[in-house]
Amino acid sequence: MGIYALPAGSIHRTSGFAYRGGSWFERQDSCTTAALLRHPVGDLLIDTGFGRHIDEQFTWLPRLLRWTTTYERFTPAVDQLAAIGYSPKSLRAVLLTHAHWDHVSGMTDFPETLVWITPAERRYIADDGASTEIAKKAVGTKWEEYGFEDKPYLGFPKSRDVYGDGAVVIVHAPGHTPGSVIVFVALPSGKRYAFVGDIVWRLEGVTLREEKPWLMRRLLGEDEKTLRNTLLRVIGIHERYPEITIVPAHDPRGFADMPRLAALRP
Repeated sequence: MGIYALPAGSIHRTSGFAYRGGSWFERQDSCTTAALLRHPVGDLLIDTGFGRHIDEQFTWLPRLLRWTTTYERFTPAVDQLAAIGYSPKSLRAVLLTHAHWDHVSGMTDFPETLVWITPAERRYIADDGASTEIAKKAVGTKWEEYGFEDKPYLGFPKSRDVYGDGAVVIVHAPGHTPGSVIVFVALPSGKRYAFVGDIVWRLEGVTLREEKPWLMRRLLGEDEKTLRNTLLRVIGIHERYPEITIVPAHDPRGFADMPRLAALRP
């Protein structure tokens, strides 16, 4: 079992965009990175980052988002996998933290792979949630909805133990979107990660207890009260279990110690 980072692109941003109190003049680009989790029972791809068709997909997004966003494409996750001889058929599923454009672009590169999503997030897509245009137009996607059991996990009231061995545990973590989740990963080495999606965009959201700027929260239509409760739970985990690496989806520091796919080459 192991986990590998697949950097698939970058969005040009500043720290002022990412968290309240950050400088609007300090460039801190937002990564769009997938993570390959290898497990004997079946591998998972956590989010996808930018895919092969991001340039076309970008034209589907709201005008304001396009006017205020510039990005850089790296090698898509599917091509990084192909470069080491890894077949997408080896994936059990693509596991989304949520359905925003920069997390789902590459899922269309895996047409035969199941895409795991919560019922609440599927409804969010159907109801034209903010920045879900790519997910909505992904005709033919093999969506598979999943739920949670009444088993508390690290302060969250419900959870889903994917393999039944504690290696991957998903919790419902709403607020950024209605069906957002956190994916907790525990490796045999003792290393642990919490993939928190966009609950925060930078680690400062947890370490400095700073929310996203007000305008960003409004434009995304976040449920601010619910998101604050979720963020407080994440802050509590970070303070009580500092050994767990918090991985905001757009902060490259969270992926820094993960090996790249080159480590999997025969």
